[in-house]
Amino acid sequence: MRSTAIRRTAVAATAVSLALLATACGGSDSGSGSGGKGADAKGKESAAAKPAAKALTAAELEKAALAQGDVKGHKIAEAAAKDVISGDDIKVEKEVCAPFADALMGAQVGEPAAFTKRTVVSEPKKGSMDEQDGGDAEDAFKAAFDITTTQLALGSYDGKGAEESVASLRTAATDCAGGFDFTAAGEKQKVSKITEEQVKGGEDAAAWTVQVEQGGEKVQFKLVAMRQGPSFASFSSMNLAAMGGGEDFELPTAVVEAQAAKLA
Repeated sequence: MRSTAIRRTAVAATAVSLALLATACGGSDSGSGSGGKGADAKGKESAAAKPAAKALTAAELEKAALAQGDVKGHKIAEAAAKDVISGDDIKVEKEVCAPFADALMGAQVGEPAAFTKRTVVSEPKKGSMDEQDGGDAEDAFKAAFDITTTQLALGSYDGKGAEESVASLRTAATDCAGGFDFTAAGEKQKVSKITEEQVKGGEDAAAWTVQVEQGGEKVQFKLVAMRQGPSFASFSSMNLAAMGGGEDFELPTAVVEAQAAKLA
């Protein structure tokens, strides 16, 4: 029997985590003052003169993507082919929710000129199992598996593609906050709740806690959308220790900040 997409994602996350661990806002300043029509005219001229954003090439994007050693306390690797899902394999009943489902499953959002994926796994706290004693054994075991696996999907776009990608996720998060159904690789899934989180990163960023249900199982995801220049990145994270009871865990802020810095 085929496993559910949630369970498959969880198993894949566990396998990738253990394998990797086994190896060694700013907006533009509008300015103040009297300006007048002359300033308005100059502003329009500047906007008109500003060249359209040009996407990074595939080679440039690969160079700008996170690599091993870029984030302290994390293992980073290129996503395995079996862990890369296409947007064509994701079907959403409400079209407005489609970008959110794509990002949540680690697929590309929109039509980037170049696209790549990384798997980023946080290392457990050292000594968490060694320090266990008596009644603290369960807590120590849980701490040892406090491992967050993040699927980083990175694309670069011509024109306003990156900006539109962030905007489409914000719209979806608002319009689909009460939940929506979708199918990933032929298996039905249900997002039952979307809650906005606060995050900073790149030139624009947004984040949410997402509760996904399937066959009675509940799994919490963290989803971050971040734009830097013509590039857009989504970070879909799950935590091994939090999987059982749908418990909360932290956003992958260090990963987001590192990717934004490398794109800058």
